[in-house]
Amino acid sequence: MSSPTGPASGLPVRMPRPRQPGRHRRPEPLAAPEGAPALVLAVPGTPGAATRSLAEEVVSIARSELPGLDALIGYLDGDGAEFPSVQSVLARAADERTARYEQALAAGVEAKEPDGPVAIVVPLLAGPDGALLRRVRQAVMDSRVAAELTDVLGPHPLLAEALHVRLSEAGLARADRARLFTVATAADGIILAAVGGEQAAQAAGITGMLLAARLAVPVMAAALDEEGSIASVAEQLRSAGSQQLALAPYLIGPEIEAELVERAAKEADCPVAEALGAYPAIGKLALAKYTTALGIAPQQPQGAPVR
Repeated sequence: MSSPTGPASGLPVRMPRPRQPGRHRRPEPLAAPEGAPALVLAVPGTPGAATRSLAEEVVSIARSELPGLDALIGYLDGDGAEFPSVQSVLARAADERTARYEQALAAGVEAKEPDGPVAIVVPLLAGPDGALLRRVRQAVMDSRVAAELTDVLGPHPLLAEALHVRLSEAGLARADRARLFTVATAADGIILAAVGGEQAAQAAGITGMLLAARLAVPVMAAALDEEGSIASVAEQLRSAGSQQLALAPYLIGPEIEAELVERAAKEADCPVAEALGAYPAIGKLALAKYTTALGIAPQQPQGAPVR
């Protein structure tokens, strides 16, 4: 029987659970700092409805991960209001920051004069394409805006995860090695197709090793834009014993014409998976580049464990 001061003697007393210290604590939600630079996603390739939809999905993922983020899209080959160029987006971001400061002063609000970069420019590229990166860098310089350019998104375990998913969606890989079923069309050798020449192929090879660990099959990288590279890698894989090859584009999509990927698949005489596209990891990695440049990233996004 309970007394006014608590339960009767001998009965257990439920104590409130103390908040766990250290790494087990729930992390505080991260938000974009007030006055933070804009994230400008630099999108390569010919602008179009499909490219715009992909880019909008990527920035939508980034915004959902960081409330208050000012995320903008600039096209490397953009021209006009529908597909604004990287230069025009940067110029607009600079004008808007100046206008906000002047409005605050006019309203009698004490405001700090803006300093630091107006924007952090993140190239929408999985790997290092030297030609495209030079064009992005030139666009930033031509804008005459204080902006910081980040590195490309890869290599990263999340890109290996995305490649695995695209291969499984095409029926070319098992979705989960732990499950007891087989895919009759599963490839026993993967050609990881990058764009940007030999340098890009070497960089893609790092993600390729992570993909090989997930699939337990050999993965070799090749350059789509280097003549003979795809055929050479296909021959190496077949000589090593692989009979059913598959082509996995190490591409987000807009940076190369789709016909070149299809031509490469015919050259290797194998089926091909879809490009990475707006897989959630792409938005998360773009945001990680932004927050790291800004110095507010608590940690890099982690890849899913190998199954």
